[in-house]
Amino acid sequence: MVDLKVDMGRGLVLANPVMPASGTFAEGLAKVVDLNGLGALVTKTITAELRGGNPTPRVAEVGNGMLNSIGIPSKGIDQFLDEALPFYRRFSSPLIVSISAPTVDDFGRAAARLNVEGIAGIEANISCPNIEEDGKAFAMRPQTTEQAVSAMRKVTDLPLWAKLTPNTGDIASVARAAEAAGADGLVVANTILAMTIDIETMRPTLGNVMGGLSGPAVKPIALRMTYQCARAVDIPVIGCGGIASAEDAVEFLLAGARAVQVGTATFTRPGTMDEVIAGITEYCRRKGFNAVAELGAALNADMLAPDVMEAAQ
Repeated sequence: MVDLKVDMGRGLVLANPVMPASGTFAEGLAKVVDLNGLGALVTKTITAELRGGNPTPRVAEVGNGMLNSIGIPSKGIDQFLDEALPFYRRFSSPLIVSISAPTVDDFGRAAARLNVEGIAGIEANISCPNIEEDGKAFAMRPQTTEQAVSAMRKVTDLPLWAKLTPNTGDIASVARAAEAAGADGLVVANTILAMTIDIETMRPTLGNVMGGLSGPAVKPIALRMTYQCARAVDIPVIGCGGIASAEDAVEFLLAGARAVQVGTATFTRPGTMDEVIAGITEYCRRKGFNAVAELGAALNADMLAPDVMEAAQ
């Protein structure tokens, strides 16, 4: 039997390495997926304040992917704690709550509110705009990453994952800053800033003009960034971006990810996560791995050219 358990640090052990990506998972999925069979449950991002989200249209299909500009609509932390949390307490899979905030202090206040029974960890969406830095995402730079993570680390002992943005030129440095500030894990990565234009209407296809690109089109980029971050830090990396099959997930695990998140694929195939778990198990059996944790050590770094190794630092 293949051991699928993965140790995410700070006492958090997942039964398997597969979980949903924030924003692609909600209570309704329980009707078609056995939530107890997932490694963890990751909520849609919530904010302390009420948010209506971005103007419509908010979603557009593109070749081999999807654009979205949802804008993190949220009913606030109070609503989540009073109404959503009791629902998630029914399941055995650890609950990871994704949070977003416009300032460093707001991140700290939001994290402090989640020190309650039933919440196993926090995923900090620091790939959102920072109003103290002219709208630049916290995770675009090491300094602002460290500030945001430090503010949360001071107020909670829960496992704390930092969700990074691919819209940065030096993700390894950002990863190291998050680790230094006390992050217990990294989610690599959020969507890539992109846009499309409808040539008939001569208008952007999204109401907010630009949005985040997700789906299979971004997988090679997310995989590369996962590899870079896994080499740069000692804390677990959760690979995220374009994972639509067990084969995709195995690539991320071989690149050094401890776990993976499935996002866009769930919209078209709600059972994708179940398929990925089964496929990882079968792959390990076929290749002779007794535990999924062994995959991260399987990539032979000696086979890589020196310039590639240097670029990954």
